[in-house]
Amino acid sequence: MNKMTTKLAALPLALSLVLSGCGKDASEPVQTAKTETKSAVESVERSALDIQKSAFDVAKRAGEWQLSQLGNLHYIPESHRAKSENAKFWIQASFYIGLTRWTEVSGDKAFMAHLEKVAKQEEYGLLTERPYHADDHTIAQTYIWLTEQTGNKEAYAPTQKHFDWILDNKPNVGLEMLDSTASGHGEVHHEGNCQLRWCWADALYMAPRAWLQLSNVTGDPKYFDYADKEFWAAADYLFSDEYGLFFRDSRYFDMKSDNGKPVFWGRGNGWVFAAIPLIIDELPDDHPSKPRYIELYKKNAAGLMKLQRDNGYWPASLMDPDKVKTPEVSGTGFITFGLAWGVNNGILTDAKSKEIVEKGWAALEKAVAKDGRVNWVQHVGKSPDPVKETDSQLYGTGAVLLAASEMSKWSN
Repeated sequence: MNKMTTKLAALPLALSLVLSGCGKDASEPVQTAKTETKSAVESVERSALDIQKSAFDVAKRAGEWQLSQLGNLHYIPESHRAKSENAKFWIQASFYIGLTRWTEVSGDKAFMAHLEKVAKQEEYGLLTERPYHADDHTIAQTYIWLTEQTGNKEAYAPTQKHFDWILDNKPNVGLEMLDSTASGHGEVHHEGNCQLRWCWADALYMAPRAWLQLSNVTGDPKYFDYADKEFWAAADYLFSDEYGLFFRDSRYFDMKSDNGKPVFWGRGNGWVFAAIPLIIDELPDDHPSKPRYIELYKKNAAGLMKLQRDNGYWPASLMDPDKVKTPEVSGTGFITFGLAWGVNNGILTDAKSKEIVEKGWAALEKAVAKDGRVNWVQHVGKSPDPVKETDSQLYGTGAVLLAASEMSKWSN
């Protein structure tokens, strides 16, 4: 029995009621109790079922809309349109991480078929111009996921060859991001030599999980041994114990926002906070590093839960909500996913955590148009930049799909 089959077999009976709508059309809302004689337990259960049903509705609309647009990305700024059209590049590859997670939950055959098709079209290959760059390893998570689901060993062969080369040629640079070092690498590592390693927050989402997956499918621990060491080198360097948040890179250590507080980028933190559960879920229960990842998750969750705005979104600049006052969906989607995972896995057990997750999900629902377009997504960047309602990007849809994958299991 493969991983997807196992998860589908575990879906509760309540979920079948969500999908059937108790005989009603699946697009109709679940009816709330009409009498005051209903018990509080029944009332809460209805609420949970409504959230589960919403997750299936939102994810299907968002996933289908995004797939339908892959040949028509006119809405993306020209500066990043060509890169967005490349399935091997991190922008589209980040969408596929969300789609794989959702496909595990839903068993959607059309989504699965697309994932298999695009992986085969790309010949399971990675971009190789920047052999060490974490962004260019992102798509490997989907390739290896396909191996986990189908047993197709061809899907990870190019990644294994590439990662073996890295292990034979390990980088020997520091983690400080110095603009002055960029000139030596031209367009290859435009932010400096340190990008030969995982010296910026986004990288912890893009690469480490693929190394762990490769260890799992090959049975060789050397891949995750390397990734585990590199992950913690970066996490210890970028994580602020004082605030429970991640700096985007070393250039932000002393940077201040307009209100005088440190600059913690919403999506940058979202990248890492979403990565931690994805890594934990791939780790064997007896792996010696697992407790350490869970402890980091708890610290990061505590820092993030303090910063949700009243409207359910997390600010683009986490410590300065007035810097960008509009909603921002990519950071909110990743954070909501991470917190919902913590609730569903019994790590976050207090009522306040559940309330924060439900507010986050409600905010995401509002950001998804009827046709499935995910709005309010900050475009490609590395700092808290302005966002318009019409801004949309593939990784934003990926974040919504990740959140939906956990909300589909919601209970109260």
